Amino acid sequence: MSIRRLPEHLINRIAAGEVVERPASALKELVENALDAGAMRIAIRLAEGGIGRIEVADDGCGLTPADMALALERHATSKLPDEDIDRVATMGFRGEALPSIASVARLTLESRVRGADGWCRVIDNGVLASEGPAALPPGTRVVVEALFERVPARRKFLRSGRSEYAACLDVVRRLAMSRPDVTFSVEHDGRRVLAALQSEDRPARVAALTDRALKENSVAIDMVREQVILGGVAGLPTFHRGVADHQYLFVNGRPVKDRLLIGAIRGAYAEMMPRDRHAVVALFLDLPSDQVDVNVHPAKTEVRFRDPAMIRGLIVSGLRRALDGAGHRVVQRAPDDVLAAFHSNAAAEAQPLLHQYSTRNGSTDQEHIQGVAGLVRDRPSSFFAPPPQARAEMATAPPPGSQAYPLGVARGQVARTYIVAEADDGLVIVDQHAAHERLVLERMRAALAGGRVAAQALLVPEVVEMDEPDCDRLETRVAELADMGLELERFGPRAMLVRATPALLGSGDPTGLIRDLADELAAFDEALSLRERLDAIAGTMACHGSVRAGRILSVVEMNALLREMEATPHSGQCNHGRPTWVKLPLDHIEKLFGRK
Repeated sequence: MSIRRLPEHLINRIAAGEVVERPASALKELVENALDAGAMRIAIRLAEGGIGRIEVADDGCGLTPADMALALERHATSKLPDEDIDRVATMGFRGEALPSIASVARLTLESRVRGADGWCRVIDNGVLASEGPAALPPGTRVVVEALFERVPARRKFLRSGRSEYAACLDVVRRLAMSRPDVTFSVEHDGRRVLAALQSEDRPARVAALTDRALKENSVAIDMVREQVILGGVAGLPTFHRGVADHQYLFVNGRPVKDRLLIGAIRGAYAEMMPRDRHAVVALFLDLPSDQVDVNVHPAKTEVRFRDPAMIRGLIVSGLRRALDGAGHRVVQRAPDDVLAAFHSNAAAEAQPLLHQYSTRNGSTDQEHIQGVAGLVRDRPSSFFAPPPQARAEMATAPPPGSQAYPLGVARGQVARTYIVAEADDGLVIVDQHAAHERLVLERMRAALAGGRVAAQALLVPEVVEMDEPDCDRLETRVAELADMGLELERFGPRAMLVRATPALLGSGDPTGLIRDLADELAAFDEALSLRERLDAIAGTMACHGSVRAGRILSVVEMNALLREMEATPHSGQCNHGRPTWVKLPLDHIEKLFGRK
């Protein structure tokens, strides 16, 4: 078969396959064109999830009739004034979007330059259907209808209208986050579904478009390194999601989905979040255009950095520095479900009592008192049940005021596991094991940063028997473990000899610690870097060296734990990502007792 040139309409359809994957792809290209045109207000209307109709109207600079004709030709653009494609400063630059969309849909392009009349061109699946004057305010309006209607092979691969609508809304959210100075509005099937006002700053815009609770449960990021600026917001480690869809990444204002950036986020949150959970972040990376290549993907969703190692290091350092500044903060959601349970339980218990306490018509107070006394005698299981597992200790000195401490002052211990503290604005409950586990881990990290963790020699070395492969893995990491205060020796083919343990852990269970370390190395050793392996090992050691649930603490010990939590970064979550403390605000307590 001889080689031949493809016809223009077929070339456009092939290009459309690269650029226009689904309605959300077409919407993205149209909104980016509006932003490049200098629009300050962008109104979007969708029908059937964008399959039936997409309309984008803006107040940008507009197009003349001659420019409109050129804009509908392939590789015609105003965004590359010279041939230096390495210094692209606009959202788009290829000049393929409009002709590609017009080749697989009915496209109506209306535009008006300020001080001139408007003009309209209609392209029906690559063929000019009509053109003529149009009445519209200055700016541009693009309508895309019947997408892929004449390309059934493409249309049958589209998802349901609801799924396509969700994809369109996600595209607009990301573009709206990148430009808080622009007003965005979205209507779907005649219903307003999104409105982002121009006056919002970047953190407020991000919170409004994702989760309004993010503003109170996040930290700001601001870091500069080698002309690269990193900004944005990062959710607290306890403010996480089950999927990574809530990670918004921008490079020079362009929304991207880059594996390098996603991996850097995962590395920054390591040991602060469960492995199956994902952080909520919005990161904005600004760098010189010659340091990044945006021309590596037809949809411009991927980029390539000239120095990827520096970019990854910047993101990890920036996130960790911001999270370190969060200190002991943890997500505090209003415990409405807990309050509802309190109310329902109280009502269930009170109803039969109230019914039996109520005096009948004509009964005297003495008869009522005798009835109550009889009821108490008849309910020994309720009134004389064994005391709950809680304790309060007599203070030998006046307790300190709670106002001086964010986590309050310890007042008692519940179930030998939870510390109950009084703060100036509510009741704080601390999981003593989870909290101390984080404190031990941070101490070990600080000691590692100083060079080496102090070791405590065992009076009698302990022999730990295990499988030979586990012994092999531990033996290859003997030097790393020694730096962390754990001194091991091989003791035959199926045993390890423990000569010293980290002094920070105190007197613990060396056998359980060694077995858990072997399991950790078997599961994650090959996939983790040295730094990540050390963090994982430190986390396992900290779990074994922390205060166990069930241990009775004195008030002095409880307060010491609270004060160290306030001074330690990341103490709001344990090494597995669970919260270490929660607060029941005073106003919620007052609601429980009907005071509000």
